[in-house]
Amino acid sequence: MQHKSLSRKLLTKVLSVYFILTFVVTLGQIVAEYFNTKNHINGELETLQQTFSGSLTRAIWELNTQQALIIADGLLAIPAIEGIIVRDDSGAVITQLGRYIDIQERFSTQLVREGVRLTEQQSGIFGYTFPLIFEFSGRATQVGDVTLFSSRAVVIDRIKVGIYFLIGNAMLKTTFLIILFLLAFRRQLTVPLTELTQQIEDLELDQLDGAKVEIQHGDTSELSVMADAFNRLIGRVQDYKHQLETTQKQLMLSNEKLDQQNLMLEQEVARKTSGLSQAMMDLQQQKQELEVKQQSLREEIERRRHTEDALRGKQTELEKIVDDLKQAQDRLVQSEKMAALGGLVAGITHEVNTPVGIGVTATSFLAEKIHALEQAYHDKTLSPKALEHFIEEAKQGSELLQSNLIRASELIASFKQIAVDQTSEAIRTINLAEYLHEVIRSLQPNFKKTHHHIEVNCPDNIMLNCPAGAISQIFTNLLMNSLIHGFEDMDNGLIRITVLDEDDNVDIKYSDDGKGLAPEQLEKLFHPFFTTKRDQGGSGLGTHITYNLVRQTLGGSIQVSSEPGKGLHYHICFPKNLKMSG
Repeated sequence: MQHKSLSRKLLTKVLSVYFILTFVVTLGQIVAEYFNTKNHINGELETLQQTFSGSLTRAIWELNTQQALIIADGLLAIPAIEGIIVRDDSGAVITQLGRYIDIQERFSTQLVREGVRLTEQQSGIFGYTFPLIFEFSGRATQVGDVTLFSSRAVVIDRIKVGIYFLIGNAMLKTTFLIILFLLAFRRQLTVPLTELTQQIEDLELDQLDGAKVEIQHGDTSELSVMADAFNRLIGRVQDYKHQLETTQKQLMLSNEKLDQQNLMLEQEVARKTSGLSQAMMDLQQQKQELEVKQQSLREEIERRRHTEDALRGKQTELEKIVDDLKQAQDRLVQSEKMAALGGLVAGITHEVNTPVGIGVTATSFLAEKIHALEQAYHDKTLSPKALEHFIEEAKQGSELLQSNLIRASELIASFKQIAVDQTSEAIRTINLAEYLHEVIRSLQPNFKKTHHHIEVNCPDNIMLNCPAGAISQIFTNLLMNSLIHGFEDMDNGLIRITVLDEDDNVDIKYSDDGKGLAPEQLEKLFHPFFTTKRDQGGSGLGTHITYNLVRQTLGGSIQVSSEPGKGLHYHICFPKNLKMSG
């Protein structure tokens, strides 16, 4: 009867789990790539509003239908666009080209007042509708709207190469893993078991001297223990055989003496015969004991084989549990990032409200003054002094409006770049000094109501080619930890960031003069879920994320030192140029 190989069974189970995981992960990557590309194409459609809306608006305003058609044809030539609909101010269609859907069912003859994304239809078509606004003499008039269409085929065409790469990569890794497992299982299990089985089958009971089994490959684990036990059994059998031979020799000597003294020692012969029978019975009993021990050995071998199978099953279950824990940790880390980004949004929103509110007030003030000036002009009561007074107030209002709008623009630009970086791992070139100030500016709402001070000493010419999101996340975590944990119950705290340019590397020293950490807390600082604010909702992932970003994402090193009452000190070093691994 042919038995199925134990190593083949184990290999089949391990590879089955791996195939399922690889298929699920690859499918998830393809779906994510599809939706990311679709969002990017929607962004391109929205960008085209700024590029073509001006010329198309003027053509419709001037009733130049031919020019509008030329512009529409030009838009249709863009690869991301598969259709276009242009409507005038009455909602009537001027032109509709390519593949499109009927927007009359959704908007009727009403024009859209702001940009609207059209969800994907069953046919795979989706789009973006935006208004056409013409400004003349300070008045804004909507002259129509434009709907740009793209489709699922465009998205798939863009990610087709990426899909091929993902599938090829998964197949290559799977092939390599199969070969690796085949070699490992063959060397560690199949070959040693085959050698051991063959040596046992070739064993001759009549020639036991030197007939011990040896494992030539993989001489560890339970196989070597089983071989040693079998060799000990062979040794005991040899001892019993030698005892039997000795007894047989003694018996032969006794028979010779019996033959010589047969006539004179009949009673002695009977006694010797009785002794010999007893010896034979003892030998028979020893033989039975040997057979019982052999059976016990077989049962022990079978029991250990079942134990080995059970242990391997437990190992597979433990590996699955470890994978589940890693996935849970990744989800928690992602949640922590999104929570930090939510806090950043709330802070920036509150900060932007102030300059925007001032800008609205200034705009209302200018509108009132312009209306008063217009009234005076119509009433023929406008004097040079009143005009000079209006000009002075208009200059002050416009300066106030300009400064606050610039302030709001800077805040929004800083927030936009930091937010994009924190949710992306793309490598880009940044000026470290400027980027540090952008990160600090994005966190300013958190420090605004405190008297803490942040001191940055960084050369202006350090350029980094790295994932900017990692830099943003690292310093956001460090600054917020100092604010929340280090400066607890403190009014005036100092954070000092010193950056040194060391050829191909950048050396960063971060320190605060907060309350510091005890030695037992410092040992667990980079452990997942360690926090000194557990009872106040702290997740304990901030320093763990910082450690992984420095060591894994940036390929650098991070060290920390602290004493109670003497603040916390980080020493971070990583290369300036980080190349994406293939």
